[in-house]
Amino acid sequence: MRRPAALPVLCVLTATLALASCAGGTSSGGSTPGGTTADGEATSGTQASPSGTDAAYAPFEADNCGTTVTREDAPERIVTVKSAMTDLVLALGVGDRLVGTAYQDGTPDPADPITSGEVATGTAQDSAAILAAVPALGDRMPSHEAVLSVEPDLVLAGWESTFAADAAGERSSYADLGITTFVAPSACTQAPYTPDPLTWDDVFGEVEQVGALLGRTTEADALVDRLDADLASVEQDVQADDAGAEPSDGPTALWWSSGTDTPFVGAGAGAPQLVMETAGLLNVAVDLPGGWGPYSWEAAAAADPDVIVLVDSVWNSVEKKKAFLAENPVTSAMTAVQQQRYLVVPFAATEAGVRNVEAVTTLHEQLTALDTQPQQG
Repeated sequence: MRRPAALPVLCVLTATLALASCAGGTSSGGSTPGGTTADGEATSGTQASPSGTDAAYAPFEADNCGTTVTREDAPERIVTVKSAMTDLVLALGVGDRLVGTAYQDGTPDPADPITSGEVATGTAQDSAAILAAVPALGDRMPSHEAVLSVEPDLVLAGWESTFAADAAGERSSYADLGITTFVAPSACTQAPYTPDPLTWDDVFGEVEQVGALLGRTTEADALVDRLDADLASVEQDVQADDAGAEPSDGPTALWWSSGTDTPFVGAGAGAPQLVMETAGLLNVAVDLPGGWGPYSWEAAAAADPDVIVLVDSVWNSVEKKKAFLAENPVTSAMTAVQQQRYLVVPFAATEAGVRNVEAVTTLHEQLTALDTQPQQG
């Protein structure tokens, strides 16, 4: 069954919907929010045309990490910072609106029906060709000047820290120029906006909220329906494999994202924990707060997890990680290192977004394959 969106879209109207449907309190910016149920769930009055594209843009208003975001028309010139936002724009079928990207953690598979937009729109786009034609504004965090150089009307950021004076510029500086800014709600850093812990409701709700912002509610609905169905399928497979076992009996895992002197690992409240838990893995660093956090190799060795999840990235490849673990005297004796019990996920699938379900699926498949192989001594 589909999970409901849990993110606060304050007011979403269609051209044919009466203004009276927008009811609610006043935001800190003085706007009048609405479109939420009594229990806080977002509602949408959008209507779709027969072609599957929204007949008219529904004016958008949302509380985004404490900043009120409003739009009266669909954004046409989008900059994305971080792959999760780029993947979502592509998945909603509006890659042609991209005018700049930055801090990309990898490229989506052109054959992927999710990120090609096929699931949402019925037509697959060549994501590789689209991205090749879009200016790269920086391998890491872009400057304010670089973002402004492509004249965006919307900047979508996967991290809240994007909008800082020493990064891509403060949100107020964009607002002064009439440019909308939006942070992935899963990346909000302050209470009460930070998901703690992140849930699938949060992930799917984020898809629907960005879909509303882009004027692609129909496509977002189709995308969430497919992601939810894929998730239900892999959850069923995991449950079948674990039939008869106690939840505490599952294989233990360490999620290693980056860092060598001090490993940066998946903690207990973010996408790594959600993905591991859904795949049937018990996170040895679950007591760490937040989505990711610093750990120690001594703690990792003491936990001696059954498997190690290696996050693959251009700047810190799986092969480099394996070599480090084998050569480091603290980690070389770990069971997972000795027996090469590694699971691999691409970095772009490790932050909240449309590739999280894919991450669950691939982890489960890899774990199943490991368990059918003879152990190495």
